[in-house]
Amino acid sequence: MNMSASIRKLTMLFVVLFVGLSGGLVYWQVAVAQTLTASPHNSRKCAIENSPIRGNIYDRNGVLLAESIPTSDPNICGGYTRHYTDPGLAGLIGYYVPGGNYPATGIEGQYNAYLNGTNGTTALSNTLNQTLHTRQVGDNIYLTIDERIQKIVEKEYANYTPDPTGLASYLDHGYQTFATNRGSVVVSDPQTGEILAMYSSPGYDPNKMVQTLQQGDESYYSQLVQNPDQPLLFRPTQALYSPGSTFKTLTLLAALDTNTTTLNQEWDKNDAYTPWQVPATATSPGTTITGDNLGVQQGYLKHFPVSTAFGFANSDNIMFAHIGNNLGENTWLNYAKKVYLNQDVPTALSVQQSSVLQANGQLNNAQYLNDVYGQGVDNVTPFQMSLIDNTVANNGVLMQPLIFTKIADQNGNPVQTYSPQQLSTVASPTAAFTTRKAMMGVTTCGSAWHVTEDNRPPTTIIGKTGTAQLGGNQNPHGWMITQAPFDPNNPNQVPALSIVGMRENGGEGAYTIGPAIWRMYNDIFSQNLVKTSLPPWTDPNSYCLPNNLWQ
Repeated sequence: MNMSASIRKLTMLFVVLFVGLSGGLVYWQVAVAQTLTASPHNSRKCAIENSPIRGNIYDRNGVLLAESIPTSDPNICGGYTRHYTDPGLAGLIGYYVPGGNYPATGIEGQYNAYLNGTNGTTALSNTLNQTLHTRQVGDNIYLTIDERIQKIVEKEYANYTPDPTGLASYLDHGYQTFATNRGSVVVSDPQTGEILAMYSSPGYDPNKMVQTLQQGDESYYSQLVQNPDQPLLFRPTQALYSPGSTFKTLTLLAALDTNTTTLNQEWDKNDAYTPWQVPATATSPGTTITGDNLGVQQGYLKHFPVSTAFGFANSDNIMFAHIGNNLGENTWLNYAKKVYLNQDVPTALSVQQSSVLQANGQLNNAQYLNDVYGQGVDNVTPFQMSLIDNTVANNGVLMQPLIFTKIADQNGNPVQTYSPQQLSTVASPTAAFTTRKAMMGVTTCGSAWHVTEDNRPPTTIIGKTGTAQLGGNQNPHGWMITQAPFDPNNPNQVPALSIVGMRENGGEGAYTIGPAIWRMYNDIFSQNLVKTSLPPWTDPNSYCLPNNLWQ
């Protein structure tokens, strides 16, 4: 009997030990396998079973943008290295260095779990692969980017350089521009929210980054970090700027939607030209609003009153401060909220939050009256300006910005799909169409009309210029937000394409970036890369005088 009890005790001991051993194997080989593999202290992280074949990244049409290719170099972890086909997308896609000693960046880092097979439909099979010591595979990512449009943007941005003297500006039109290669471009489909191209300048070579870092050579990375032009900064989503007069577009949309103004409202000399001395109050300092931009000194303006349309076309700060005052701060902030200012934008991308408030979330009256025309404490990304631009283009409806079309496994089976979603109704279709008519006044008769006349586009391009004053003897940032095509006689045809571009410290907005944007539209439409009907170009010489946009 004592023998039987001993056998039972021994049997139970073996059962407990077996369960403990099995649990340990499951824990170390399944539960924390990824953590152990990723540890820099793991000497086996480069073994085949611990080095996934990373998924590819494609554009919307299946054009390869990033891939893992085999290498015979024994120093490369896992036997595969990452290769990128378009360095112009480096800021968006980022880079991945095998071995885990350097963190992945951009989409490579943000969606690393899908690309290496940790998430998605491949995750379960990869757990089995890891247990059986066979190589894992990752999922493929398909972007909304159209590589053909991306290449056009890169080419035209680089090919147009503002006048380096800052004196003899673009085609002798008398506007100051300054040579700079720092800036960005965002191209979107406003009807779907899909991002078709995003460019940040200057950039870097992701292939050189991978090739050097995987050998432990940090010299190229250090060179980029120390570069004062910040080539590692992805400017479209991560850089914050004063938007200048492009922000008048949001103010005009809100004012039209609330019937605070009309395009035909008349403004006398006092409210459109005379500097406005805003008195101090108990809660706000005083301020002086200047900057009529109406061409009085140059002889272009011959008489008052002028209309809201005329003031918008020529970017009159004084008039728009009065419009903002009539609109009211709370109403204006409500429209700002509708386009996701002062909050995170619901998108798959990592985007810096844009703001029209002080850091403490407050706004005094002096700041507000300067905010409404794009100065004050406005601080926005180019990505944010594309949301405002797209809202006007899409009849007042803001679509969720999309960068992915799908994530799929190696057999093409969808893991996750993305489709257009409405974020908010910002304004009425009538207010949006009327704002587009005002934007046509800018590019046909106002601050950008020379750009249109000099480039003779195949259809009507509309937009708003911005020259953001920075103070401290800094050259201003030059902006344009644009849309095309536009038919002033057909409110039901909404623009199929929007392009937002800017150059840091580039000077006059229309001429530091405008010619490059017009050439982008010309290339895109002439190559039929966006399917849409193209109403004829509107000639300034036949449009502006009859519509009281010239005197």
